[in-house]
Amino acid sequence: MLAFEISDLMNRRAAQGVKYLEFVRETDLSLGLYALPAGGFDLQQPHTEDEVYYVVRGRAQITVGDEDRAVEPGSIVYVKANVPHRFHAITEELSVLVAFGPSEYSRLKA
Repeated sequence: MLAFEISDLMNRRAAQGVKYLEFVRETDLSLGLYALPAGGFDLQQPHTEDEVYYVVRGRAQITVGDEDRAVEPGSIVYVKANVPHRFHAITEELSVLVAFGPSEYSRLKA
């Protein structure tokens, strides 16, 4: 069994000085913790895999395709593969659990 505590993952991510900490990677699934500071910029590009965001902490807006909505702790957002999306108007530091199916970047063409 793999089991994790969000607080431990937040500490690991911060200690490594990265915005995204992948902590599970299997063929059909990867999980990570993504963080952006208040006022920060989300520069991600569309992914080739479906993904789900679960907001653990913070407040922001998310744009997915041509739709925009507020997110806060407890918000869950599904993003279909290859659809443009980004967090913006981040008013409180954002910590988001991210699930990719299949694993992130596994559909990239060489």
